[in-house]
Amino acid sequence: MGGSLTYPYGSTSAVRGHVLAALGVLKVASADQIRRLTCPGHKDSKGVRNACLDLAKHGLTLSEGHARDGQKLWGLTPLGLTAATEVLGRPAADMGGNARGAARSGAPHAMAVNETVIAFTGTQPAPTRPIARTTQAHAPGAPAEAAMPPGLAVRALPQVPAGFGSVASWATEVVHNLPGVSRTRPSVRTDAVLRAPEAGLPVLLVEVDRCTEADDVLAGKFARYREYFRVQVKDHSIAASHGGQGVPLWQTHYPPAGRDGYPPIAVVFDPGTRLGEQALKNRMNRVLDLTRDHWAGHQVRYSEDGYVDYRDVIPVLFTTLARIQESGPLAAVWWRCGHRRWETLTDALDNPRDADAWHRRDKARRAEREASGTGEGTAGGCRRGLGPAARARAARTRGPALPDLRRPARRAGD
Repeated sequence: MGGSLTYPYGSTSAVRGHVLAALGVLKVASADQIRRLTCPGHKDSKGVRNACLDLAKHGLTLSEGHARDGQKLWGLTPLGLTAATEVLGRPAADMGGNARGAARSGAPHAMAVNETVIAFTGTQPAPTRPIARTTQAHAPGAPAEAAMPPGLAVRALPQVPAGFGSVASWATEVVHNLPGVSRTRPSVRTDAVLRAPEAGLPVLLVEVDRCTEADDVLAGKFARYREYFRVQVKDHSIAASHGGQGVPLWQTHYPPAGRDGYPPIAVVFDPGTRLGEQALKNRMNRVLDLTRDHWAGHQVRYSEDGYVDYRDVIPVLFTTLARIQESGPLAAVWWRCGHRRWETLTDALDNPRDADAWHRRDKARRAEREASGTGEGTAGGCRRGLGPAARARAARTRGPALPDLRRPARRAGD
């Protein structure tokens, strides 16, 4: 194996760092998942497995079982979790638990979350440097490939759809506590949180649904999210750093989304063989209806126009694991509840009918009136909200149905 007394399995420091970073985020993962997330340019998972074994020798990693497909699963010991904080540059309080014992049952949900993180991130393969074990003479002018030892020919790298961020952009099993007594405090646990501000995505909460729970159980989670988002900070020292006013608790953990509303939540459906295409479509439509109160904005009307108030709204997006694995998260694979087509993530998160859009239209109308000499001002004096009866009718109106999932995803604007 070419190892040493310290690392008998011959792993490199770079790959050991990859293992610590990946397991610090994913908590439990197979060697193949670690490779695809951090170093997909490697030909196989042997180097990652060797790194896991070397780290286990030093008490940093351990394996407690196998996934349902037979792959050995690895996790971090408490000492390994401390080492991962240094690799990721995070405080220990932000690392979460080490998921000890999760692998004993095969960890099917954790495996689905891992695959989602891998598909979202889309780490691009980088060629590994071949190491020649012998020096071969070659004739002057001969092509360089002729001088390469057998087995070191350039190999084609796998094609991976581009994604967002890196392994350090993620956190999994994130607990958001609501106010209450510490021992009985209600909370909502998020499967994964992505922070990729460099990609225009300050924060995205991700829920992975394996379609093993009832529809109302999945939908009920959004009520707890909204309750958490509505909590105001009471600590004046914290509020002072946000302009001197009380602020939502979530803004003390995450940056503003850059648009009206709360942080977006993406639901990634991974039914496997449990649901057929039509059954999955029906489940998505039922969850869409059950969560309508949380994602549908409030209509505000003027005499000739209006807008949608999204300030108390959770942007809810649907996709499937198969879609983002095939096309990548940058493609039109997102269906936002309330929109009418598959879109890119940027378009899906946009609020095209918000107050800012109304102000732009109103400004254009005033300019047109002034140019025509009518002298009419803005319709701002006619502002009125929808009445209770109109709101009830709107709540009963069924939103746009999801298209057949067998159809290819359309690009926004098609």
